[in-house]
Amino acid sequence: MHDKLLKKYYFINSFDTNIINKQDKRTTFIYRDYKTSKLDTNRILKLKTFLKKRGNKFLLANNFKMALKFKLDGVYLPSFNNKFDHLNYSTNSSFIILGSAHNLKEIKIKETQKVQSIFISSLFKKNNNFLGINKFKIISSYSKKNIVALGGISKKNIKVLRLLNISGFAGISFFEK
Repeated sequence: MHDKLLKKYYFINSFDTNIINKQDKRTTFIYRDYKTSKLDTNRILKLKTFLKKRGNKFLLANNFKMALKFKLDGVYLPSFNNKFDHLNYSTNSSFIILGSAHNLKEIKIKETQKVQSIFISSLFKKNNNFLGINKFKIISSYSKKNIVALGGISKKNIKVLRLLNISGFAGISFFEK
């Protein structure tokens, strides 16, 4: 498995065309801005238009209704989102629902939320959720969903991803260098 075959997910919180233009067409952009309580709808619509022209997918974090309203490609449900309200809405078959988890309990919640892929963290970044390779492999083996590696992925350690049974990787700093 080579990193060029893996799906790439880039978390953004601003509209920086210089960084966006460095990404390839296979990169999916996930907009999340947890610093403000109110979403900047103008920024979301500009990002949607810009990314659509480039041929990239665009997802919104933690706001299912807004993702549907703006006809985005999907939604990302963070680990702290334990709600099931979105299951009451109908979506088209191409609408993507992704979610993140840090442990087995959260993985089961994401499966019940009917996400297509689960982002498991943190693979390399040594924070409160640090798993490392062995724990990551064990935890990810408990789900039949597509698994995406998250946390501390860099150009130096990307080859290690070959050891894992994952469908993609996600991050911020990897894409900004």
